[in-house]
Amino acid sequence: MIDLFGTDAHASQGQFTRDPVTGALVPVVVEQTSRGERSFDIFSRLLRERIVFVTGQVEDGMASLIVAQLLFLESENPSKPISMYINSPGGVVTAGMAIHDTMQYIKPRVSTVCVGQAASMGSFLLAAGEPGMRIALPNARIMVHQPSGGARGMASDIEIQAREILRIRQRMNDLYVKYTGQSLSDIEKAMDRDTFLEADEAMKFGIVDKVFETRPENEEPGDETGSGGAPE
Repeated sequence: MIDLFGTDAHASQGQFTRDPVTGALVPVVVEQTSRGERSFDIFSRLLRERIVFVTGQVEDGMASLIVAQLLFLESENPSKPISMYINSPGGVVTAGMAIHDTMQYIKPRVSTVCVGQAASMGSFLLAAGEPGMRIALPNARIMVHQPSGGARGMASDIEIQAREILRIRQRMNDLYVKYTGQSLSDIEKAMDRDTFLEADEAMKFGIVDKVFETRPENEEPGDETGSGGAPE
């Protein structure tokens, strides 16, 4: 990756753009090329390094952007891993499942990294990363719980919605069993109410494989494996 503060690239003072989803100001990185200067918002620049961010509420608009980025990176290089940084309180189950299913569908391995928090659907996406490549930073917080929802209308419609949310709960429990190696009874117990986990506890539970305080010396940015490019 080109040094953002070296001679080839820099974050110009006073140059910002707005994130189309959050509206937040985003720094612009300017790179010197043989054809002159090229400007990128910081997230687009990191996307070139195969780094994707899942930040904030998981909803349909955000999910479509994540899915598009994953498919684009697969088309660029189907064999090079992708790093997904997660800082999310969770959100809509169907939107999260769109991201999850795309992670499993594409050919590149997807490393997941929790920074800040991964709660609800955020923790589910964290656990769904490539085995051996699921990472939490030391002060990250992980929370799991069962899906929630509400229904209004006729009694028969409410009954249909209740059956559907129970079906979703069972499906998510089964996937947590697959990703964590825990028994179904232990998953059901943890998911019954909000269960908060420190990074080390999440590693023992099987949601992540490693807790890193600093980047390993043999790891390059965009290669969140902790083993110089190969999962352990």
